[in-house]
Amino acid sequence: MTHSANINTTNTANTATDRKTILITGANSGMGLASSIALAKQGHHIIMACRNLKRGQQALEQAKHESGSDQLTLMTCDLGSLDNIREFAAEFYKQYDHLDVLLNNAGVVHPTRKETADGFEMSIGVNHLGHFLLTSLLLDALQQAKAARIIVVSSNAYKIGKIHWDDPYLQDGYNVVSAYSQSKLANLYFTSVLAERLKDTSVTVNSLHPGAVATSIGVDRDTGFGKRLLSALAHTPFFQTPEQGAETAIFLATDPSVAGQTGQYFYRKKVMTLQSRASDRQQALRLWAWSERQTGLSQT
Repeated sequence: MTHSANINTTNTANTATDRKTILITGANSGMGLASSIALAKQGHHIIMACRNLKRGQQALEQAKHESGSDQLTLMTCDLGSLDNIREFAAEFYKQYDHLDVLLNNAGVVHPTRKETADGFEMSIGVNHLGHFLLTSLLLDALQQAKAARIIVVSSNAYKIGKIHWDDPYLQDGYNVVSAYSQSKLANLYFTSVLAERLKDTSVTVNSLHPGAVATSIGVDRDTGFGKRLLSALAHTPFFQTPEQGAETAIFLATDPSVAGQTGQYFYRKKVMTLQSRASDRQQALRLWAWSERQTGLSQT
């Protein structure tokens, strides 16, 4: 069941006409939380979409405290459950008539193979298919905005990724690198096709590589596996803080300089050229059709 906690606004950093309604997935930690705090500081209304209600409430209180803003709302959304995503979308439309920015930030990495509620391998299920369905269901709200932006957090891991058409859920010989890189390549295929489909609308779609960021993405919440490595990485000069990693997403969400740009891949606020594997239109269209079938948006 979807829960929400609405917070009334007293923040006046932006005028009412400047204030955007921004939905951020995976907002309870890491770059999602950092993005929520930074964008709330700018005076925008932030919808923090979190899988776990308790962790979400803790993150909401932290975001309110650190941003000094009351323009924050918590809603639960489990991207590993198609039914829950549909419940979330229905609840969203009860409360909002438009959406200015959708930041598809949530991501998972699992050392061992896990499945979503629908039987999808977790990386492709959450990182791609969950966001695919969520975005599709929220397109009406995005098109009601004056100039909406969809932002997809991908990764340079796409460079070693491929879509395993014979075994997309990696049931035969799971490998964490194969799973994650496949999902990040899928993010880029999704971005390119969606940008093409929305080219005659007021909605833009861009993806980004946040860089190497020390977050809890690889930590198993059930066993705690990965916590020690995370702690070590956080204290090395090679890894950015979540705040640093979130900078490009924040830039894409609100900066006037990227208005109208669509179908691009950004790193450190600059457009990057994708390797050929990520520019394969036929593979992208094939993935789109497959994703529609997996999420129930198409029966053919």
